[in-house]
Amino acid sequence: MEKRRVVITGMGAVSPLGHNTNELWDAIKNYRCGIDRITLFDPTNCPVQIAAEVKNFNPEEFGISAKSASRMGRFTQFLLAASHEAVRDANLTSEVLTDEKTGVVAGSGVGGMDVIDQTFNTYVESGKKRVSPFTVAKLIANESVANVSMEFGITGCALVVSSACASGTDAIGMALKAIRYGELDVCLTGGCESCITDYAIKGFASMHALTSQYNDNPQKASRPFDKNRSGFVMGEGGAMLVLEELEHAKKRGAKIYAELAGYGVSADAYHITSPLPNGDMCARALRNALRDADVASESVDYYNAHGTSTVMNDATESRMLLDVFGDHAKTKMKVSSTKGMTGHCVGAAGALEAIISTMAIYDSFYPANINCDERDETCDINLVDGHGFSGNIDCAVSASLGFGGHNGVLVLKKYRD
Repeated sequence: MEKRRVVITGMGAVSPLGHNTNELWDAIKNYRCGIDRITLFDPTNCPVQIAAEVKNFNPEEFGISAKSASRMGRFTQFLLAASHEAVRDANLTSEVLTDEKTGVVAGSGVGGMDVIDQTFNTYVESGKKRVSPFTVAKLIANESVANVSMEFGITGCALVVSSACASGTDAIGMALKAIRYGELDVCLTGGCESCITDYAIKGFASMHALTSQYNDNPQKASRPFDKNRSGFVMGEGGAMLVLEELEHAKKRGAKIYAELAGYGVSADAYHITSPLPNGDMCARALRNALRDADVASESVDYYNAHGTSTVMNDATESRMLLDVFGDHAKTKMKVSSTKGMTGHCVGAAGALEAIISTMAIYDSFYPANINCDERDETCDINLVDGHGFSGNIDCAVSASLGFGGHNGVLVLKKYRD
């Protein structure tokens, strides 16, 4: 079967760097960091007291009524808000949205962790021992896509992907395949997460996954590929892209940001949290994505790294890049992790980084890798330093490497008719 071309015609983002795509991209171009002291709960007795929160989020500003919001988890509110922006940006009409070949696919690594936390605390502290009938509907991961489906009348499909930190990337990859092979013509796809809670932060901290060394200096906490990195910083947010079959997009005169050309996936089959040290399986996902996109490794201009700022991830990813790209990863291809600015938004990370990579192509700008003050000698790759810069990008790769060994990679290209 001939592969149909798939393009990106709309984007929406709610992130620690702003409440829309323009705010996110402006912050990325100006090296602003969204990490600060936790306000969503009192972190005084927590070993980790910083996170990348979505600040001052009011769902009513995004057309979500107070009544509707009270029946949704925070992660769903983020995804729905991002969906409204993406639909407007792509100028999708009701006729397109309700067509049987329009769908929604999104990822969430955890779902409503905040709902579980709040419900349990209320249950224990109130003495009433009752649970709201909306609790289950608010916490299960599929309620995010279900609410998007109901909001816009999308009936083609409403699917949720949960593959830890690769959830958003894998959701986009699934949507790409559904459009490429004719199951859908249009798909809203992305990811969402909100797990900045007392229990979640303490749980990740007890795994030694989060850095606890920068409570007094949050802006310096996430430092991908730096010799003194000590763990990731929890983030939250939601992001949606509108994927569309090329001829469908051209027929309705849609703006095209970039072409989504390839997707690759693999599993480490190694450890529940640590990546396979030699990087062989994430290298396989990357090679699969490049093959799927029919792109030679030396044609990649920019690589948006998973780059979590953990000791194992950054070293493994660097090793993988040298394996796949060779000297190209040391000399020509530019590499950066934008998690130094956004924190690690788990299920939303891959979708936010897909938007950042798309904007890098569209706006001809290489995002910075901030806080890498002393490069780890094991990370011998061509990092963009603390300041991004303007430059043509014909091809970009965005990678996500999740707990449990979930590896997902997207290849994006500058759109040419």
